[in-house]
Amino acid sequence: MASDKGALTALHLFLVWATTAAVVPVLGFGLFVTAWGGGVAATVPVFALGVPLTVGLLSVAGLPVRTVVPLCGSVPQRMSWALMVFVLGTFGVLAGLSAYGQNVALGSASTRIALTGLPYAVAAAFFVPSRWVRLGALAMLAAGVAYGGFVGPTQARQRQDKAEIARYREHAELLYLGDAPPGMQVSHAEAGPAAFSVDYRSVREGYEVKYVGLTVRSLLTPGRRCPEPAGADVTCSVDANGQMRTVEEFPGGGRSVTLTRRYRNAQVEVTSQTLDEPGLRRLLNSLHSLSDQELEKLMREKKIDHAF
Repeated sequence: MASDKGALTALHLFLVWATTAAVVPVLGFGLFVTAWGGGVAATVPVFALGVPLTVGLLSVAGLPVRTVVPLCGSVPQRMSWALMVFVLGTFGVLAGLSAYGQNVALGSASTRIALTGLPYAVAAAFFVPSRWVRLGALAMLAAGVAYGGFVGPTQARQRQDKAEIARYREHAELLYLGDAPPGMQVSHAEAGPAAFSVDYRSVREGYEVKYVGLTVRSLLTPGRRCPEPAGADVTCSVDANGQMRTVEEFPGGGRSVTLTRRYRNAQVEVTSQTLDEPGLRRLLNSLHSLSDQELEKLMREKKIDHAF
């Protein structure tokens, strides 16, 4: 007897799943198409026809358990039961759509269609007067909430981060970073197809004004030469190692120092009006490939962008 009830319950839940997995996606697509073409008002006829039809088909799925589920004992009761299952299951579908909109992975299109019927089957299971069936439904509900609310979004963020890192790494030959000078930090970085630039500013920007700009470019020429003719307030020299030093004097005593050197297969330039030349050299000497940890930190702190 118990095995017969178990078989009827399994058939019942299968019919609920199969019915909603077949009908609800069609209803949802119909509502979407009519809303797209004619606005919200155009969905009223589709809704008025589709919902009663779905509820009616659901009530048929309650026939096998007329003697098992109390709410399926008569036609009016089955209609009430079907309406409650439809409402509860639709909340589950909407929650799934919300999770999917947050890039939570729900499998292929066929898998997503199959999953559409699952919330309705879980809702129907709660009406079955069996502790084990209800515990199973509760476990399914908890697993869905855990995946859709926590595990799935975490995996989605990890996939997005990996894709973003891969996008930055498209021009890894330019991604070099120098250690921030004392009292300074990386404030912003910008990666592009031909250059990578980094701005260093004071840790306490409201109290100190310090700035250093680092630019890494694709190496266009093997050597560096001072521009000719140089400006009246500009001095330029190239040392024996090929490093170019450019100093521009400003009225009032200020000046800008720029050091340019080759680093591996790139040309690196640092410039500042506030950091002295030894400080700029130390920054150049600390150049290293941007690590994944440093890149992830810049992304997490929203300090890096793409240049177009």
